[in-house]
Amino acid sequence: MPTLADAVTLLQQIAPPELAEDWDNVGLLAGDPAAPLRRVHTCLTLTPDVVDEAITAKADLVVSHHPLPFRGVKTLTTGTIDGGSLWRLLGAGVAVYSPHTAYDSAADGVNAQWAERLPLADPRPLEPIENRDDGAGVGRIGLWNGGGFDSLVEAVKSAVNLPEARTVKSEREGPLRVAVACGSGGSLLDLAIAAGCDAFLTGEMTFHDCLRCRSLGMGAILTGHYASERFAIETLADRLAEGLPGVEVAASAAEADPLTVS
Repeated sequence: MPTLADAVTLLQQIAPPELAEDWDNVGLLAGDPAAPLRRVHTCLTLTPDVVDEAITAKADLVVSHHPLPFRGVKTLTTGTIDGGSLWRLLGAGVAVYSPHTAYDSAADGVNAQWAERLPLADPRPLEPIENRDDGAGVGRIGLWNGGGFDSLVEAVKSAVNLPEARTVKSEREGPLRVAVACGSGGSLLDLAIAAGCDAFLTGEMTFHDCLRCRSLGMGAILTGHYASERFAIETLADRLAEGLPGVEVAASAAEADPLTVS
């Protein structure tokens, strides 16, 4: 029977931990590597609803894109939402693994999947990682040959079944040089500008970053943090199922974008 250690080995192949940002907390965060593995859940964030779902399904491992815990833990009690979630998971014998920014930057990770879905021609990392020749790197940049900015917006929405997206409009015509940074990607905006990008795709960034884009005539597309990454959680579940024969793997059906349009 596969063990938790087998899942960790596979996850490290999919999202090598050395790709993670220095500030991140990735890898096996809780669990016994020798424990048998029968059921795995993947999710974007370990919310109380996801914890309920995993425990009810008798999952042995939850792979959460966003780490829990994220920073150092001095106490673990039910007095906080995160503490209560971890306490319940540990009590039920559910291990926790997070690939986070390692998965964002992996050769077939979240940003690479965005480039493939749009698709972008000749995609490459927006910020290459030194001594890597496997295509891994931070963000992605490539050419959009499908028309102007409005066409790009429609392709983005179609790629992740999104009814609408917030945009900083651009009048630039195609082909467009596009940068992609999933999640909160504002920290990569300077690199996108320096690379001469016509459009910047991310989950969220600040009001002032949006003003910079407008001042430069550069388009921006904000899908929301959830939509910019959730699709890759389902892809991750598929890859784990393929690599762990005999293990039941499912992407969470309990989590949802906390933001809605009223």
